[in-house]
Amino acid sequence: MTHPPSPREAMCVPDPDAAVREMGRVLRPEGRAVAAVWGERRRCRWAEIFPIVDARVDSDVCLLFFQLGTGDHLSVAMTKAGFRKVEGRRIETTLEYAGPDEALEGAFAGGPIAMAYSRFDDLTRDQVHQEFLDSLAPFREGEGYRIPGQFVVTRGEWPGG
Repeated sequence: MTHPPSPREAMCVPDPDAAVREMGRVLRPEGRAVAAVWGERRRCRWAEIFPIVDARVDSDVCLLFFQLGTGDHLSVAMTKAGFRKVEGRRIETTLEYAGPDEALEGAFAGGPIAMAYSRFDDLTRDQVHQEFLDSLAPFREGEGYRIPGQFVVTRGEWPGG
């Protein structure tokens, strides 16, 4: 059975319009879809991880993560795909980590750059860890971190049959 792309998949596909159309295609009539993506890159203060990783890998993937969170791109994509009653909103948030190890795990262990990270040798991992923690220095509070971020959440209803 075909399933719609997860928000993470929709966020990093080269053709987001096609991904959103596929979400609609697999819905039953009057079904609802909700997608959540990262907001504007400048509002997601963990985004410094991407130039750090990009400096060590040959990939354009990192550029894709913020495309649907800019302006009203996700709402427009859902409307163009045929969704009705499309509503989107930006959510400002703070990611909280108890310490450096937790912040590193959140960024590298299961995040979108995990595949590139898994190929790094120990020296490269140590380097990217330090660079990323340095980029988070303005958000350090005691031993932990409070990192500002933004998400865009958009919903829509697929037309009836």
